[in-house]
Amino acid sequence: MVRIAVFGDTHVPSRADTIPEWVREEVSRADHAIHTGDFDSPEAFEAVQDFAEGDLTAVRGNMDPDLGLPDVEVLDIEGTKLVLTHGTGDLASYERRVTDIAREEGGEEATAIAGHTHQATDTTVEGTRLLNPGSATGADPAPTATMFVLAIEDGTIEVSRHEE
Repeated sequence: MVRIAVFGDTHVPSRADTIPEWVREEVSRADHAIHTGDFDSPEAFEAVQDFAEGDLTAVRGNMDPDLGLPDVEVLDIEGTKLVLTHGTGDLASYERRVTDIAREEGGEEATAIAGHTHQATDTTVEGTRLLNPGSATGADPAPTATMFVLAIEDGTIEVSRHEE
């Protein structure tokens, strides 16, 4: 089993002073970390790289400076294809846009992982699973700070939601 910490929309320093300690602890316990974008600053990106201990996959969010991050990243973990993107764009077409990217980049069986809305979500859209961990700092409009921890084994994803 592989344990993946999924978090994003941290927005440090524009909407939060720092990433909460409980998030840092979950990330450090994971086998790998995924950040859905909107670090907000080079310093926040560097901090995440440090506590993820180099085991980080991240994409560029619409509020990120040039950090050299891609718009889309594809991972294959334990027989599970994960397609990571921020989800930038209008909220009305968000789910469709993100799941279309997942299918285009990872195939029909891919799972989409995205941020942007700050709302923790685990849903299925036209047969494609969409995971959004919300905002790890509780950045507005999120009501609380949230993240997901995925347990992936033999092509199956079990999602645990963590919040404070």
